[in-house]
Amino acid sequence: MTVDQSALGFGMGERAVWASNPLLSRGRLYPENSSLTRSEFQRDRDRIIHTTAFRRLKHKTQVFVAHEGDHYRTRLTHTIEVAQIARALARALKLDEDLAEGVALVHDFGHTPFGHTGEDALNALMRDYGGFDHNAQSLRIVTQLERRYAMFDGLNLTWESLEGLAKHNGPLTDGEGKGLKSAVPQPILDYCKLQDLELATFASLEAQVAAIADDIAYNTHDIDDGLRSGLLTFEMLENVPFLHDLLTTVRDLYPELEDSRTTHEIMRRQITIMVEDVISTAQKNLSRINPKSADDIRHAGMAVAQFSEAMQIADRSIKSFLHENMYRHADVMRVREQASTIVNDIFNAYMEDPRLMGGHWADDVDKLDRGEVARRVADYLAGMTDTFAVTQHRAMFDHTPELR
Repeated sequence: MTVDQSALGFGMGERAVWASNPLLSRGRLYPENSSLTRSEFQRDRDRIIHTTAFRRLKHKTQVFVAHEGDHYRTRLTHTIEVAQIARALARALKLDEDLAEGVALVHDFGHTPFGHTGEDALNALMRDYGGFDHNAQSLRIVTQLERRYAMFDGLNLTWESLEGLAKHNGPLTDGEGKGLKSAVPQPILDYCKLQDLELATFASLEAQVAAIADDIAYNTHDIDDGLRSGLLTFEMLENVPFLHDLLTTVRDLYPELEDSRTTHEIMRRQITIMVEDVISTAQKNLSRINPKSADDIRHAGMAVAQFSEAMQIADRSIKSFLHENMYRHADVMRVREQASTIVNDIFNAYMEDPRLMGGHWADDVDKLDRGEVARRVADYLAGMTDTFAVTQHRAMFDHTPELR
């Protein structure tokens, strides 16, 4: 049976010349036959959704650990929210929605248990072995650690999806291959030896909208979770001009509205304003750059999908507000310290006896050098959910912090 993919359209509307075209994909590391019914980017998105790593996001912390309530964001709910915003941006800018959604869905795969606390702890533990970076870990998961297919390790995603994963936040190197902000994580450099992801260029516009969708989602929903937890109050929002204006608008319209509905009315307006700002700014950038292809976006020398100057100021003020009042709150810091203890204890126990990991993780550990053992331990530990990490700690130690 022969199907003309170009005639199918794959549910796409009009695609702009600067959009990534699945029919022109640079392909996969291991060549595969095309699907009769799905584009290459649809296949990537579907493979991402069916992974073990995606399911584990359900029990990985965003800010609050699991015992604090079922209504707080997890990595999974956050990821779904990012994907929704990314798809909306992609549709407005006439991009490939499937590629944007796929990058959004995979962007947090590499996060450890206990959120950034776990990553900080693991990075410190891995300092002598190349460090730990959640973005590089996401790449390791989709290129090596997922064990699903008969013909290859990982997911064998398209070049465009891997590029978007590796550099959705911007180029990683200068023209001479030197790291821009810091040294490029070794796992990314290692993969680029197999398939060059062109680390000195920007990613596709689909990846860029996924990245800024992440900013919009966590800025908005961390405020929601902060209000729900009581760490933040409406009165505290008054200190941030952008949030003050939203709160004033809602209260003027609905002066007797209950708190939970007030919160939602603020959040929905925040998302809408930020999304519309990105669309407007991107359209102006596109008009100025006048790209004729997706590669023109990569070589534009700037991020096309970004906030306006005014919204950048608002974005920074929100991040500063959250960092000061929620992320560094004494209650959160106490739990972070306890979670760090769990990660440190487990890592050191596995380094002392890697066979404790069990399964294929313990295979041939006697043949590995110290650095290789450390990387395998980091891979195993990073894949744990919060709940599994606590369970493992309790099985190995007499006392486990309560994370309260």
